[in-house]
Amino acid sequence: MSDVAYLNSLLGVHPDFPKKGIVFLDIFPLLQDPVAFETLITHFLHHLTSVTLPKLRETTGNPAAKIDTIVGLDARGFLFGPLLALRLGAAFVPVRKQGKLPGKCFQAQYEKEYGVDTFEMQEGAIKEGQNVVIIDDLIATGGSALAATQLVQQSKGNVVQNLFVVDIEFLKGTEKLAAPSYSIIKAD
Repeated sequence: MSDVAYLNSLLGVHPDFPKKGIVFLDIFPLLQDPVAFETLITHFLHHLTSVTLPKLRETTGNPAAKIDTIVGLDARGFLFGPLLALRLGAAFVPVRKQGKLPGKCFQAQYEKEYGVDTFEMQEGAIKEGQNVVIIDDLIATGGSALAATQLVQQSKGNVVQNLFVVDIEFLKGTEKLAAPSYSIIKAD
């Protein structure tokens, strides 16, 4: 069984959550299985080191270009982001819902499939010109990832990759994003 099929087989499926008509894909069973969690992190790391970094180095002409920061989206991006940052020798920066971070923050509003929200990131958390990877558990409409991109841009950072465990493809969320997107599991 491939990594993708293995991870897909462990996803929980919850119809009509958080409201009627939405099918919620639950990634928490992946975290309850240490082998599955390691498989997921290793899969992402392999993609970053074999695809993202070579492309970054080619497009910048800098053979030493690296990923400087992993940005994790509130809240499930916090589960994967720090591990990837640690393994890449990069910083981890959280993007949180409004009012959760101290100090001065950049803000960006976004629409979800079931409402409107505001994301914040602390000013100065990303330095000008840093190469950034944005990570979250799932992309649906793309609103939250687009808001995170706007926060990185306000910091004058450079989004080089978006990572998601699951892409709900029919919602076409990745089409809203300028940087390349990679998802382990494609869901209908």
